Parts: sequence; structure tokens; C-alpha cells
Amino acid sequence: MTVLGPCEVSWFAALCDDDYEQLGDPNADLLSSWDHCSRIVETAERLGFDNILLPSGYALGIDSVAFAAGIAGRTSTIRLLVAVRCGEMWVPQLARQMATLDRMLDGRLTVNIISSEMPGENLDGEPRYRRTAETMRVLRSLLNGESVRHEGEFVNLEIDPPRVRTVSGASPLLYFGGLSEPAREVAAREADVYLMWPDTKERIADLIADMTARAARHGRILRFGYRAHVVVRETEDEARRAADHIVAALDDEVGAAIRARSLDSESVGVRRQAELRVSSSDDGYVEPHLWTGIGRGRSGCGAAIVGDHAQVLEKLNDYRRMGIDAFILSGYPHRDECERFGTLVLPHLDHAQLSA
Repeated sequence: MTVLGPCEVSWFAALCDDDYEQLGDPNADLLSSWDHCSRIVETAERLGFDNILLPSGYALGIDSVAFAAGIAGRTSTIRLLVAVRCGEMWVPQLARQMATLDRMLDGRLTVNIISSEMPGENLDGEPRYRRTAETMRVLRSLLNGESVRHEGEFVNLEIDPPRVRTVSGASPLLYFGGLSEPAREVAAREADVYLMWPDTKERIADLIADMTARAARHGRILRFGYRAHVVVRETEDEARRAADHIVAALDDEVGAAIRARSLDSESVGVRRQAELRVSSSDDGYVEPHLWTGIGRGRSGCGAAIVGDHAQVLEKLNDYRRMGIDAFILSGYPHRDECERFGTLVLPHLDHAQLSA
């Protein structure tokens, strides 16, 4: 019998205008705002989640770093997984900003590195990932308190680290995801936690094996994270009806427009989420309890774990047995589903914050 170690369980604060009762039917009360997103974070902390993702999108909602600074003093236990987009800020200033945030959080900062085009930019994938690799390498060195001399394609500098240091004196964990060949190589060389979007168990196992081997070639060990939606109810029938309700008002043209809003809407990972929907059964399930219908109305992570509390728990434990020890979960509306998952499933998971 496989003995499962503790995992990290994170929720999602919908800073990126991605909160609905029903996809495609905007609700002004659920739009990204300081008040709404603060309530999501406070709910997740009260329920005992380990971490919470603060997503970033220029055209979509409020800023992740500014929000993190504002919410820092209103939290005491939950970590913040702050998404930052490579290239939006000069790396030494980004390092100082992240170190300051970590101080404000008393060491509870983690960082989600996004390799997206910047607003108004048109940059092919390969150079974009080269920029990401340089950013991650220099950022980590500065946050580790090291002086840097780097002559690269995108980052050229010789500089001492900022005076302000993280609480630990070392870089926070860097989370990063991507399916393309250059994305995998960046993760293997530079990331601490490699994030995956939903897929079949066979594909997830293959990806873990590939990324484990790539990291080993660089003398490194990766942790693995899984980003998914959840729809959990007292019974499976209730959960499936709730899933159907989420997309019941969604027009296909509206769904396509929502998916196209993201800066990474043409990425390899997004295309794979679309392939999952095509390969699913008529009711949207690509394997037991993994429902792809939710991807009809959003870009990025496009599938949900659907079931009663025991079924959702077992699905997560299946992933843990495969080697995943970090989950970033979400559901619609985010605060309501946070309450359901936090009450029905979270108490049955052996979870704790990941350490560096």
C-alpha cells in the first residue's frame, strides 16, 4: 500500500475576472475587485487552505502584486502564490518587490512565474521562454542574496542583491508550467514546482516521467503541482447537476470570446485542453469524474473534478500516488465552492505548506 505524504492544497482568488454563477453570464458582484477577491482569500484562510493563487492578466481584473501587498496584513497563516509575468518589470526591481512582499507576509510568499507575452507585445514562443529562463535564474540569485553578473539576450546586468531580503534569506518557491518543448526545458532547469493542467491519468504519468528525467539531467529534483477546478456536492448526482448548471447559459460564441481574451490563448497547453474536450464523451467526461465542459467558457485550465466528497478525495489521492504533492483548485462561484471543498474534502486530506 502506498503511503501518501502531506500535500499542499491551494485555492484560487479570481483577480482575473473569472468568477461566475454561470459561465458566460457576468455578475457584477463577482467581478474582480478588492472586496470580492479579499473575501475569497479570507474564506480560504479560515477553512485551512495552505496557499492561494493570485492570477495575473493585464486586461483581466486587478493587479496581483498590488493586491498581495494589500491583503498581506489581513492574513496570518495562508501563503500567497503571486503570479508575475516575465518582462513586465526589470528583474532587480522585481526581486526587491518580491523580497518586500515576503517580509510583509512574514515568509509566506510563493511565486507563480508566467511566460506570457506582455500587453501590446508580439514575441514568438522560443524567445519568450528564453526571456523567462533568464528572468527566473537572475531573480532566484538576487533573492538568494547573491551578486549577479549576467550577460544574456534579454537581461544584461552586473549588480548586488537588494538590501531587503526575504525572511528565510533565500528565494521563495518558484512555480511554473507549460507543455511546449521550450517550456519543459525552462521548468526542468529553473522551477521548484512544475504545474500541470488537467489531463488523463496516462498523459499525466507520462508528463511526470518526462519532467523528472529532464530535471535529473540538470541535477535537479522537481515537485509537481496540479491545477484543476472542482465541483463537489453531497452526492454524485448533485455534483453532476451543478456542473451542468455552470455551463447551462453558455453560448458557444460567447465561450469562444471568453477563451480568446487570454494572452496565452494559443499556447500548447490551451490547445491540449481543447483536445480533451473533443475526445470526451457526450456528457463531457474524458475519464471518471474529470469533466471538460468547464473549458467551453474559459481559457487555460479547462476541466473539473466532479463528484461527491469521497469521489473527489479519491481522485486527488490518485494524483498524489502518481507523485503530485501540490494542488491549486477552484470552482464557481469561487467563494461558495471554496466553502464546499473546504468543508467536505479538505479535512480528509493530509496537507501542509511546501517548504523550500
